[in-house]
Amino acid sequence: MAVTFNNLNSEAGLQKLDDYLLTRSYITGYQATKDDITVHAAIDKAPPAMFVNVSRWYNHIEALLRISGVSGDGSGVIVEGAASITEEAIATPPVADKKASAAEDDDDDDVDLFGEETEDEKKAAEERAAAVKAAAKKKQSGKSSVLLDVKPWDDETDMKKLEEAVRSVQMEGLLWGASKLVAVGYGIKKLQIMLTIVDDLVSVDNLIEEHLTVEPINEYVQSCDIVAFNKICKSSNLEDPLVRFCLRLGARGLLGGCFRILLLFLLLCLLFSMRTCPCVDQVRPMKFWNGGCSS
Repeated sequence: MAVTFNNLNSEAGLQKLDDYLLTRSYITGYQATKDDITVHAAIDKAPPAMFVNVSRWYNHIEALLRISGVSGDGSGVIVEGAASITEEAIATPPVADKKASAAEDDDDDDVDLFGEETEDEKKAAEERAAAVKAAAKKKQSGKSSVLLDVKPWDDETDMKKLEEAVRSVQMEGLLWGASKLVAVGYGIKKLQIMLTIVDDLVSVDNLIEEHLTVEPINEYVQSCDIVAFNKICKSSNLEDPLVRFCLRLGARGLLGGCFRILLLFLLLCLLFSMRTCPCVDQVRPMKFWNGGCSS
């Protein structure tokens, strides 16, 4: 049986519709149908806010018409005093809204979250990964302290220029340190120089073969020998909280041990003094006060 409404532009008609929609979301059924479009078209303007149920339903149908339209078949509704509604007006949403919906769909298609990466994106990702790996490797790389003997050709070699030539070798991960001249014999002196290297960046063998014993440095340098090569332990850094804690713990243990030894020494001295005191009475117990003994 078709539902009938009268003059929906009057308060009486709107009140009847408001009472009808009190327990319903749509005019007929459980989804928007052509019956809702028919009643919506019979209302000339948005209903007053006093008709709560009608306002809710009216705004909902307005939104559906803007977005997708309504195509569901209804059970039939009669609105007396309203112009008839064509099928195209009921089922077809506005053209502008269709264009807007199509534009939104195109925008959604442009954002492909699961699509394949382009060649540029792959290349950029590989470069970032390589840079992060290199930075981590450089950060974790160890250091070594090296002592070199640099020997001149003869006693006429200018040792000052020899040292300047050696220190002129600069590369990443190489740091020259203190140096001194050591007598070898027959007036000949050799240069002993310290250097610190980053193990992953500098090779001492390559430093000697490719830099210190080639032109123009070999004009002053006859040969180079490695006197000492020591790894620099990172844990020896006093700035490390764990190292500081261990040092404090060791200091406390040392102080505690010294205190125990002192107490033991005082106890032994007391026992020794009790045994050697000439005024000790074997019958009565010995009494001590004021630093002396009395029978």
